[in-house]
Amino acid sequence: MAVKHTSEIKLTVGLDENRVPEALTWSAQDGGVENEEAKAMMLSVWDSKNRESLKIDLWTKDMPVDEMKIFFHQTLTTMADTFMKATQDEKMTATMKDFCDYFAEKLELDKL
Repeated sequence: MAVKHTSEIKLTVGLDENRVPEALTWSAQDGGVENEEAKAMMLSVWDSKNRESLKIDLWTKDMPVDEMKIFFHQTLTTMADTFMKATQDEKMTATMKDFCDYFAEKLELDKL
């Protein structure tokens, strides 16, 4: 199949003198997003040739730890949902969601 349309997602990282992220912005024109601020990001890409995932994890130096805990929990929960959509594996999805509940409980996220 020939590609009929392309869409671009742009990430911009502002670094301090030590190359530590100070600012993150992202744009996705097709989604109506233009230079939106973010405090953290995780990007995973599957390299089919080498059968491995490649990743970029960045957060700004002013990202609060309590928000990072919430970010991780929401990311894990979303990964469970995505796993279900991609595999239709209900049993493993339930196991992943159980872990997400355990993660939230241990971090006492309901108190944040």
